Amino acid sequence: MRISGRARGGTGAFPTGGDPTGERAGTGWQGHRRPSLQLPQDRAEECASFEETSPGQCFVVIAQVMAEGELPAVLILDIGGTHGILEDIAALLKKHFHLITMKEFLGNKEEMRKKIQSVYVFECRPTIDRELLESLPNLKVIANSGVGVDHLDLKMISSFGVKVTNTPHAVADPTADIGMALMLASARRLVEGCHIALSPGTKYFAVDWLGVEVTRATLGIIGMGSIGYKVAQRARAFNMRILYHNRNRRRKEEEEAVGAHYCAKMEDLLQQSDFVMLVVNLTPETHKLIGKKELGLMKPTATLINISRGAVIDQDALVEALQNKVIRAAALDVTYPEPLPRDHPLLHLNNIIITPHIGTATVHATRMMAEEAIANMLAVLNDQPIPSEVFPK
Repeated sequence: MRISGRARGGTGAFPTGGDPTGERAGTGWQGHRRPSLQLPQDRAEECASFEETSPGQCFVVIAQVMAEGELPAVLILDIGGTHGILEDIAALLKKHFHLITMKEFLGNKEEMRKKIQSVYVFECRPTIDRELLESLPNLKVIANSGVGVDHLDLKMISSFGVKVTNTPHAVADPTADIGMALMLASARRLVEGCHIALSPGTKYFAVDWLGVEVTRATLGIIGMGSIGYKVAQRARAFNMRILYHNRNRRRKEEEEAVGAHYCAKMEDLLQQSDFVMLVVNLTPETHKLIGKKELGLMKPTATLINISRGAVIDQDALVEALQNKVIRAAALDVTYPEPLPRDHPLLHLNNIIITPHIGTATVHATRMMAEEAIANMLAVLNDQPIPSEVFPK
């Protein structure tokens, strides 16, 4: 027997209203046209062996081929657990791809290696190194969930003819939100205040326990891409004076829309700002962009906020600046490494807030990132324009 052509997915592919075995109606092939499907030789022979004795079983084979063979394969680290992708994201991916976990791949490399055309990178995993790339001869795209790609060696990946994509559209709003949240929480000392209010030893609230205001303060944004611009939009609602420093100046109408003023020199921004927010990509040029010199230029009443990458700040210099009151406070959603060692001095200061890299950790953003990554992968596999490709510099 040779079954040819293609079968479409959905319950209509089965002769008994979505029952792949035919057992519910007890009809098997009877009275129904065989589905049209091109099977691999080994699966075709398996299906043929069931045709007379158990025709419904052939539908099981067909269903497996439809699930595993027709959909392109994507490599992921795992589903669930500490580092795996979330269950609902796995369900979303399964609509378009056959998922292969790293454990499955390593356990059967010879069979899996040629099937994998995409890798879905979630929370910087799986690690993309030369050994992995060499083991995947048909790999076409690495889809990163998130905008930062400093964990990917773009030049090396490109040398294998593999494209890299990210998800800038999905991350901008939630990351801007966390930047504002950190600024407000630090200014009004919300974390400290929560501890005081909950502490069993609290007998009264001190009248001299004061924060600073965000409204009408000066915000300096370093990095005015899509996230930085959305921060400016939010800050305008607080009547903040907005300064920004960027590689390229925004158009005049964009500046006017949010009331932003361009600082050609970062030093000018640092000296004038009450809050300095870092919203840059991590590159060799931005590594330790903020060090002892830059911290020394800031006002002693200023707060440093980082929603980009931990290595953008010289953390040793930051510890010294906070200990010696060179600046008022810091609020970080990112550190280097993550998490910090439990004995790191930053964890033992009372003028810092650190959150566990949750800029995009919302239900909506996580789903949107997955959808954007899926669109990128499908575009590459179907030779269509790629929505969010990242090019090596």
